[in-house]
Amino acid sequence: MSSLAVSIGDQVFPSDGADAFGAVRHIRAHELVVNVEGTGDLVVPSSAVRATHDGKVIVDVARLPGDVQRAIARARSMESS
Repeated sequence: MSSLAVSIGDQVFPSDGADAFGAVRHIRAHELVVNVEGTGDLVVPSSAVRATHDGKVIVDVARLPGDVQRAIARARSMESS
């Protein structure tokens, strides 16, 4: 994770240009703890991080654990309601 420029509070996105689904709460050696809107804190493995820039963390949703994918889907459906 040290090669990625990630800071606590960075917004987390499922793709560039999409709405954020959460924010970084903790940074660990091989994972991030992300507060996902409507769910709470979940672990995102560093292997799922595609890019970081301008206070944004872009993840590859397909590489996320199922519980995180479901939480993102819930957060996105809450936004469209």
